[in-house]
Amino acid sequence: MITLLLLLMGQAQPSTPKPLDFIRIAADKSSFETDGKPWRPMGFNYDHDDAGVLLEDYWDRDWDRVRGDFAEMKALGANAARIHLQLGKFLDGPTTPNRAAMAKLRLLCQLASQIGIRLNLTGLGCYHKKDVPQWYDALDEKGRWDAHATFWKTIAREIKEEPIVFCLDLMNEPVVTGGKRQPGDWLGPPFAGKHFVQHITLDQANRPRFEIAKAWIDQLVKVIRAENNKHLITVGLVDWSLDRPGLTSGFIPEKCCQNLDFISVHLYPKQGKMAEARETLLGFKMGKPVVLEETFALACSAKDLGQFLQSNQADLGGVFTFYWGKPIEQLKASKTIGNAILSEWLTEFKALTLNQK
Repeated sequence: MITLLLLLMGQAQPSTPKPLDFIRIAADKSSFETDGKPWRPMGFNYDHDDAGVLLEDYWDRDWDRVRGDFAEMKALGANAARIHLQLGKFLDGPTTPNRAAMAKLRLLCQLASQIGIRLNLTGLGCYHKKDVPQWYDALDEKGRWDAHATFWKTIAREIKEEPIVFCLDLMNEPVVTGGKRQPGDWLGPPFAGKHFVQHITLDQANRPRFEIAKAWIDQLVKVIRAENNKHLITVGLVDWSLDRPGLTSGFIPEKCCQNLDFISVHLYPKQGKMAEARETLLGFKMGKPVVLEETFALACSAKDLGQFLQSNQADLGGVFTFYWGKPIEQLKASKTIGNAILSEWLTEFKALTLNQK
């Protein structure tokens, strides 16, 4: 009888949860997997709130808000969130990491683990020009790249054992200058008050632009891999990175992205030009997964964007759109055109995530 009771007691003990596995490239080289099962990132860029305030500017004073936003993203069907880390918040100098920011990042990883949302950590942001450190703008090309290396060396080490981190994105929308820019003029033009584009050099100096892009990528990949071989590495490319006539970023995928684990492209399809958007998307395929890291119903209807994502699912390793802290119910109640568009799109995106489960 005692033996039977002991056996029953043993059976009643809760099983230990299986440790979370890291995300890896699947055998087909066009998708992802974890723990031997397919995994597809469907999530949000969580870069700022609806008033344009960046995450690092409110996470110290309003952590409950961050927690609530993560819960809402999860309720919308997300399994991933893209976090935009600002260089000036994470570095106090070219070789000096900000330890308080690093500690906060670890807390964010803990929160993401609790909610069940993988993290795309995008680095080196300079979105608010007034907050860019003077020491950073004063650096020459080599000094700037070395500061980038300090940033990523530290981040890679800090989150090395965090499987909740999906990937490390070297920079949002980097560009190689064609020709020469003025001293300190590192940022692209603002969009909605934020500088999302950043130049990695001020002087092309007769070098092929794609070679500059490749050298920068390879340097940072080498730095990260010296500390961390567990997380995937990518970079957020503008859709005008392809080797085509007209404006280009210099980051030609097939010429500079060989050492990245997957390709991330930012693409906003236009109404009536879905075929062109598909052609652009396919232009980024080079034997690696392609993730649509930014998209939104900016120049087309929510329904048409949803149909575009659905019809191109076989060529997409994953999708990130945007969440700025307002649930669908609040957006509907506000009665503004912008919030109505956002509400319609979030509803469409939620339906997409449900269809893919």
